[in-house]
Amino acid sequence: MNSKRASRRRFLKNGAALASLTVGALRSASGQTPGPETPAAVPKGYQPYGQRSHFESSTRTTFHAEGTPPPGVAPFQSWPAVFNPLQDSVGIITPSSLHYVVSTGSVPPDIDPRQHRLLIHGMVDRPLIFTLEELKRLPFVTRIHFLECAGDGSPNVLLTNKGEGPIIQRVMGFTSCSEWTGVLLSLLLREAGVQTGAKWISAEGAETAKHAKSIPLDKAMDDVIVAYGQNGEAVRPDNGYPLRLLVPGWEGINNVKWLRRIQVMDQPPMHSRETNGYNSPRADGSKRWFQFQMGPKSIITFPSDAHRLPGPGFYQIKGLAWSGAGAVRRVEVSTDGGRTWNDAEFQGPVLPKAHSRFRLDWNWNGEETLIQSRCTDDQGVMQPTLAEFGKLRGVDVRVPPPNVSNHFNPIHSWKVARDGSVQYGLFS
Repeated sequence: MNSKRASRRRFLKNGAALASLTVGALRSASGQTPGPETPAAVPKGYQPYGQRSHFESSTRTTFHAEGTPPPGVAPFQSWPAVFNPLQDSVGIITPSSLHYVVSTGSVPPDIDPRQHRLLIHGMVDRPLIFTLEELKRLPFVTRIHFLECAGDGSPNVLLTNKGEGPIIQRVMGFTSCSEWTGVLLSLLLREAGVQTGAKWISAEGAETAKHAKSIPLDKAMDDVIVAYGQNGEAVRPDNGYPLRLLVPGWEGINNVKWLRRIQVMDQPPMHSRETNGYNSPRADGSKRWFQFQMGPKSIITFPSDAHRLPGPGFYQIKGLAWSGAGAVRRVEVSTDGGRTWNDAEFQGPVLPKAHSRFRLDWNWNGEETLIQSRCTDDQGVMQPTLAEFGKLRGVDVRVPPPNVSNHFNPIHSWKVARDGSVQYGLFS
């Protein structure tokens, strides 16, 4: 009996010591235990802020332009720019550290969240100024949405981006998908009291270039989020810390980072980014302004030009599909250059205005072939072929393509050679 009691005391003593170690580690990891003693509280092999295994090497690549762009191709002017490594992605969520970045002429500002303010003014009854803490006390939403640069996937990016890395990353890597947390902009606008006659808002960032963008009031009152959280933590600095606008389904330029001011107006102020670079030419020489919503799109992420198949046999074709209009309802894959199509399976949730993961079993016979994917969204709109895209837009889609720098969403192709190598095959 005494032996059992002694064993029990030793068990409780060891358990208490283990619990103490665990609590110390948690406090250190959350940053709640300041002082020089903090590192000692972290068990060997752990970090105060989690890091991935050193065996993992997937990373973002940087846009790098050299020389003069080809005739008819405008130089890329949004800096800095880094691409998401789609070829290594799994699931639908992009890790915050791998999220693509396009910043309009400015590096991320170093903003103290305690000093940051959001102003709402203009055609409102009550101009308001919010601190970050005040925003966090308001009812919040958490939603999964993709972000995509208007130029994602465009051959113009391929022709001007001389950076290293596979084409799938440095041409299609201007899209990512995250879980966003924040306050609906409609709540803030209702609190301010939008006046009769108001039809637009102008959102402005706090970076050096003071990027600003006009957004119709109908959209602002729908699903736009003033986001302070991304993937369970604060938004990262290069994605807008401490506040950014999240405009689901619309081109990335609308998602103003480092958000500091929203002005309610009766007409758009025609900011520089709205009159230069973010319009689409028509066949008659005129231009489309305010082309917001991103069309249905899909891309095969495996196999792509980042991979080499070791030989004939069984493979699983994998990829991502999304649409700015809503959810993707169907994805089809062709392994014979578009002659026949097979329905792919969805992996995981299929959410509106979010990346959806698809897959298709494939037995490769070792012969050269062209693999493609196309998606259809819940509005019944199907991703077009290259010829259909040119007809819809009224543009010449020959290489180099001078008029397709934005909203380029035709079916993409990968050419699989007999030796297992994979090449970009859009124009094949």
